Amino acid sequence: MTDDTTIQRLSTEGADMLTLAGVNDENLVELTKQTGARVSLRGDTLTLTGSNDAVAKAMPVAQRMIDTAKQQLGLTADDVLRMAIDGGRNGNGTDDGSGTRIVLPGVRKIIQPKTTGQAEYMKLIAENDIVVGIGPAGTGKTYLAVAAAVDALSRKRVRRIVLARPAVEAGESLGFLPGDMQAKVDPYLRPLYDALEDMMPQERVQKALETRTIEIAPLAYMRGRTLSDAFVILDEAQNATTAQMKMFLTRLGVNSRTVITGDKTQIDLPRREESGLVQVERILPGIEGIGFYYLTEADVVRHRLVREIIKAYAKDAGD
Repeated sequence: MTDDTTIQRLSTEGADMLTLAGVNDENLVELTKQTGARVSLRGDTLTLTGSNDAVAKAMPVAQRMIDTAKQQLGLTADDVLRMAIDGGRNGNGTDDGSGTRIVLPGVRKIIQPKTTGQAEYMKLIAENDIVVGIGPAGTGKTYLAVAAAVDALSRKRVRRIVLARPAVEAGESLGFLPGDMQAKVDPYLRPLYDALEDMMPQERVQKALETRTIEIAPLAYMRGRTLSDAFVILDEAQNATTAQMKMFLTRLGVNSRTVITGDKTQIDLPRREESGLVQVERILPGIEGIGFYYLTEADVVRHRLVREIIKAYAKDAGD
């Protein structure tokens, strides 16, 4: 051991050791890979050994890992990677008091940001009547918005949730699909159903849909309505036309909140049509009560390869 070797020990008392270490110690291996510090877990102590810089980089990430394991939340090697990218700042495993931690008692689940970007996005949703979340696939734009909506409904801050999506064909035709119009558009709405069913018991979701406490519909169905006492989400907003976006925004009624999510790199509109998302990004900033947040590939919470794929496409587009 050389003179510049640093050793730091962190208490893991109260943490679930299997969660902390991961399957075959994959979380500890990832921490070493990302920081350069050697990691060992013995009893109630996690030890970090290495250069001053390596240990200093590993310390905040290791503490977040321990905090997460104490709360018995999920922790994978991908989560450790995100924590390292995030520099150990709060965003996973702890509640910083900003209202970004959502407890869903019906499914015994806690929804909280996994990155600092996600934490800022959730904070913006809590503080504004209209929030526009823009970013690549896998950053949790829609999932976190749905979580905020379910939380608002369960706390009786709103009386209903309205989830909308443009039914725009992504290189395929709806016409050949069997069934009536509802059957044809259901595939477009499935991601919204999936998010809901992850946050509420299935029977409760079904009952809420039947009583229209929760409504999931194509964007075109919003015309002519006033949405009061509602948490309204427009997903895949990059595929809303400018006329549709104006129509949607002007549906907002008393005691309602709106979150608009989209990815500007995945616009499927005909080339002659301007995206409503691009237009609001241009004309709405600066209006009090409307917040914009930009998530990046650093906020991707899917498989780690998704982040690399997004980077590769961005690089190709810039060449």
